Amino acid sequence: MDISLRENRPVSVSIDRRRSLEELERDRWPAPPPGATRLIATAHALRTRPVGTLTVEDLRLLIGQDIGLAVLLPLAVEVLRHDPLAEGHMGEGDLLRTVLTRSSAVWRTCPDSASRLTLIVDGLSDLSPDLQSAVERFAAAIRNR
Repeated sequence: MDISLRENRPVSVSIDRRRSLEELERDRWPAPPPGATRLIATAHALRTRPVGTLTVEDLRLLIGQDIGLAVLLPLAVEVLRHDPLAEGHMGEGDLLRTVLTRSSAVWRTCPDSASRLTLIVDGLSDLSPDLQSAVERFAAAIRNR
């Protein structure tokens, strides 16, 4: 089941979902340079959209590039609470994999999201070997923070 933030499901974080990352972070990026890669152009464009319109794939892409983590990790964790194996374009569980693989330094700055994510992954079973490995690395990083 692909849960997007557009479904207006209740979120436990207080983020104005009508505002863009640029507005929430108070950081407007210049236009991407001519000849920018598709990834760079997409990331720039997504930063201007209201965060409440971002899909699972949008979250996966931005989080995977470490963009807007203070805003987007809580939203991604909320999606994962409803569907731990939510998928974007990279297959089942790709949002979870992307979130789990953020650096331990990120989790020190987002302890509430780390705690919520820990509860989510503690209840998972029958994961693919690579996803299980990501869960184990995340758990070790959280214990050592």
